[in-house]
Amino acid sequence: MKLFTVLAYLIFFGFAAAVPAATITVEAGGVERVDTPVWVALDAIGVTAESQNVGLVEITAEGRQRVASQVDANAGRLCWILTGKTAADGKRTYEVVTRRGRGRGRGGVEIVQDDKVLDVQVGQTKVLRFNHAIVPPPAGKSALYNRGGFIHPLWSPAGAELTNIHPADHIHHMGLWMPWTQTRFEGRNIDFWNIADGKGTVRFVKFAGTTEGPVFGGFRSIQEHVDLKAPGGEKVALNEEWDVRVWNTGGADKGFWVVDFVSTQECASSSPLELPAYRYGGFGFRATAEWKQGVANYLTNEGKTRKDGHGTRARWCIAYGATSKGDNGIVFMSHPSNHEFPEPMRLWPSGDIFFNWCPIQEKDWVLEPGKKYVFNYRMYVYDGKMTAEQAERCWQDFGNPPAISIRN
Repeated sequence: MKLFTVLAYLIFFGFAAAVPAATITVEAGGVERVDTPVWVALDAIGVTAESQNVGLVEITAEGRQRVASQVDANAGRLCWILTGKTAADGKRTYEVVTRRGRGRGRGGVEIVQDDKVLDVQVGQTKVLRFNHAIVPPPAGKSALYNRGGFIHPLWSPAGAELTNIHPADHIHHMGLWMPWTQTRFEGRNIDFWNIADGKGTVRFVKFAGTTEGPVFGGFRSIQEHVDLKAPGGEKVALNEEWDVRVWNTGGADKGFWVVDFVSTQECASSSPLELPAYRYGGFGFRATAEWKQGVANYLTNEGKTRKDGHGTRARWCIAYGATSKGDNGIVFMSHPSNHEFPEPMRLWPSGDIFFNWCPIQEKDWVLEPGKKYVFNYRMYVYDGKMTAEQAERCWQDFGNPPAISIRN
């Protein structure tokens, strides 16, 4: 490398040394991209998971521009945001630079935690709350409805609470949660969803990690799906890890959040968990009581709504309505790698809004010991209005992301 180029890097980064490690080309494909999260494997660019001294520079016609990036040590990735608009079939070029000296400090997406809840926020604006401590039901209701390990509230960028817990019509609904319903475990019928019969529940165990930084922040939590009536005492049927991530894209000023939700499940013993076909179970969302019939609806990529959406399949579904903070909604997205994609859905044809990705709606499924089952979802949480065309573009970012090539 020529001397003046080396000096330019040193001055630009303000560190003792900065050396280009790899060149990355991102190709949008036939889709316009807007503020799209992207990543590359660390080993593909010659960086270790322990390294925090990694920089990213975008090469443009105007020169070099430093780009916020963040090492995801757990997944072995370097992550950043494809900021602004990238035209369909457009390309963007980046250089990975390793640095000596101090790494980047915290900022962007942050975690605020106490002994009951964990909040993920962008700057000072809250995005979602994970309740890791037990939350009791309303007075007079059975202690069987005690529940932890769920998300509530999920806020819109304007501050509207978009989730609801312990609603009077379904006291077991808990914001955003993910239990199975009609299951069989070692010959016993167990309902981890409704829980009123006292046969099953889901419990938070511990955090596997938290992350905050300029590009994303979130948490990994461990849950157990427990058979409460097993002979000889309680027995864990299923172990689960949530990986919940808020990307530092959009924000209150732009009127949207991007939230990724990944559940990894595996049998906790040598016994399988049988999931007979049933109309609901899995990823569930109970909306704010403000989203009532007449002011709230659904729209899927197949054009289905309240009147004809239940039992259909989709790669995305918008749930939307009006609150005291204005119009808002969520684009729920399912990844092509998910079981039974495009997934069946449980949508309520009347009343409040309830949304459920339900991969066992049409076919039985058995979760077998020794295997891991991954459920990968994204939520685009927004204020204002959303068109089908905009929702499809959001899903393309998730299910058909930009192509990335690397030159070392």
